[in-house]
Amino acid sequence: MSEGLLHHVEIYVSDLEKSESFWGWFLNELGYQSYQKWNKGQSWKLGETYLVFVQTETEYLDVPYHRCRTGLNHLAFHASSRERVDEMTRMLKERGMKILYENQHPFAGGEDYYAVYFEDPDRVKVEFVAPSP
Repeated sequence: MSEGLLHHVEIYVSDLEKSESFWGWFLNELGYQSYQKWNKGQSWKLGETYLVFVQTETEYLDVPYHRCRTGLNHLAFHASSRERVDEMTRMLKERGMKILYENQHPFAGGEDYYAVYFEDPDRVKVEFVAPSP
């Protein structure tokens, strides 16, 4: 294990059921396995890193998440190839998920940056990016 690699990331969500459906599908596509599950949360693990999603307590749901406020802006995941980004884009569209920056897709990050951008149920931006050419 390499020092400095992320151990885990924990994200509070407004609707655990919706988040489990979204993240479970996407993370399973990337090779993550269900790791922990309890009545107010779920995690998925790949290697030594895991992602945790926890239901926000009702008293803290009054201010919705927005990625432009202080805090998490987005999560970016490596794709194995440009073809894998294209395949994921197709699957996302089939699932009815909105592709962000669609008018610039797949080069919204620049001419040498091949990625698809989309949002989770709480509008956390997610990025799936191919290796540089």
